[in-house]
Amino acid sequence: MMSLAHEERADFVALLKSLSLQQWDEPTLCRGWRVRDLVAHVVSYDELDKRGVTARLVKGRFSPGRINDLGVAEYNTRTPDELIALMNDHLEPTGLRAAFGGMIALVDGLIHQQDIRRPLGLPRDIPPERLRRTLPAALVAPPIRAFWRARGLRLVATDLDWSTGSGPEVRGPAEAILMAVAGRGHAVGELTGDGQPKLAARMTG
Repeated sequence: MMSLAHEERADFVALLKSLSLQQWDEPTLCRGWRVRDLVAHVVSYDELDKRGVTARLVKGRFSPGRINDLGVAEYNTRTPDELIALMNDHLEPTGLRAAFGGMIALVDGLIHQQDIRRPLGLPRDIPPERLRRTLPAALVAPPIRAFWRARGLRLVATDLDWSTGSGPEVRGPAEAILMAVAGRGHAVGELTGDGQPKLAARMTG
């Protein structure tokens, strides 16, 4: 998991290096966040030790939204080059993102890279092993709420040997399934099956 997270972060850096200054100010799938805001969010945990994480949790009153906004406010004034350099210096997950063997870094990095790529029209072929490890991890990560969206449904990836759950079926590319259960309504239209309308009704963004 840690090596996959490292590889995903390296691919993320490569994407950011390819973007124009205009693209850094384009919206992402994270409501209210431009590319520079989302990148600020991603790197805002890289320099925090346990004490720093605790301090941010307390200052944010343990509300995920407030906690994330604190990190974005602290880092989104940095230039794209500075943000890229910081991410590149932390290709190996550290601190909170290294938890659970690098699971947090992998899930967070993969989803957020797609949050940037999809609106910009920059698709990619995600290595199957990363998707295979990220899908089940995302379903049990409380902040993502994917378990709630996927409950009572059977998810079937049509391009990967992966499925889970029981109930009305939702079928489609693994990446689209991941983004949909992560609350990105942008991806729901790429899915089919009797369970697709139920999943669509559970979208929160």
